[in-house]
Amino acid sequence: MESEDLVNEWFEKWEQGEYLDLPITDNFRHTSPFGSIDGKKTYLELVKQNEDKFLGQTFEIQDGIYGPDKACVRYTAKQRDDFSLDVSEWYYIKAGLIEEIYAYYHIGEVREDGRLDT
Repeated sequence: MESEDLVNEWFEKWEQGEYLDLPITDNFRHTSPFGSIDGKKTYLELVKQNEDKFLGQTFEIQDGIYGPDKACVRYTAKQRDDFSLDVSEWYYIKAGLIEEIYAYYHIGEVREDGRLDT
């Protein structure tokens, strides 16, 4: 399976709420601003405990770069009318499954001393 098809399957499974069927390896690792989660079982347990935060999202893909064993996708995740998050993610693929994801997004307010003057 091509990396683009695999990443599209990832997003389709999320939009359909079928997270138990995500195309991920048993040793899957997900790293985000919240930390790292190691193992498919641990990842799926975390999602199950937090379904209200994970499910019901739609994804608008803005851009993607696809190679034979990795991909990078920039997208906007939306949930209800009050949540929108711009994300960039790197996907690393092994044996036709996603083995690792690095997600980059902003998780909080910018401190006043960190703001840029315009």
